[in-house]
Amino acid sequence: MRWFALMFMLVVAGVRAEEFLLIPEHNPRPIYPLALQRAGVIGDVRVRFSVSADGSVSKVSILQSDHPDLTEATRVAISQWRFKPWAVEGDKPAEQEVIAPMQFRFDSTLPIHTNQWLKELRCRDLNEVFVHTAEQSWVDSAVFHYTRAYLSNSISTTVLSNERRLELIAKMNRKVPFIVRQCLSNPVSRYVRYLPEDIRKLL
Repeated sequence: MRWFALMFMLVVAGVRAEEFLLIPEHNPRPIYPLALQRAGVIGDVRVRFSVSADGSVSKVSILQSDHPDLTEATRVAISQWRFKPWAVEGDKPAEQEVIAPMQFRFDSTLPIHTNQWLKELRCRDLNEVFVHTAEQSWVDSAVFHYTRAYLSNSISTTVLSNERRLELIAKMNRKVPFIVRQCLSNPVSRYVRYLPEDIRKLL
């Protein structure tokens, strides 16, 4: 899953990006909060921080964030980052300031025809997972994740506004126990049959 995209924009006066590059050594991804994934909430964070010549990170500040939980996930990740140390000589500074955008999204590499796969998927192909998953965790099953990802990645906002997309995902999440029980009772049926009608139409 693509949790974020990172692009360094070096903003130290007198140092151009092509002359001095930071080399990441340990850069764990921010953890996309499960509750936000489940709700279909996506968003961006812009973070500024300083990298010292010993490779450590300090002075972390959030410039913009679409959600407080994304802010916290970014802070936690950045605090663990380390870069390859460098010698302070010539044009190489003792400290480098960085601005990085973080994007919290569903996996953008899903197959282009995810909707076709979802429409053909039989309950019998899902039921083993459902049987071995606690009821409170059904909502996090892969099939529901892929449905959320399709609604989030594949449909233009001119067709489906963000507000409507979140509304549909919430509607599906509420119906998860019904969908799973119907699938368990009707293994030859298609999964899509039990989705809310508004979502079926979009697939």
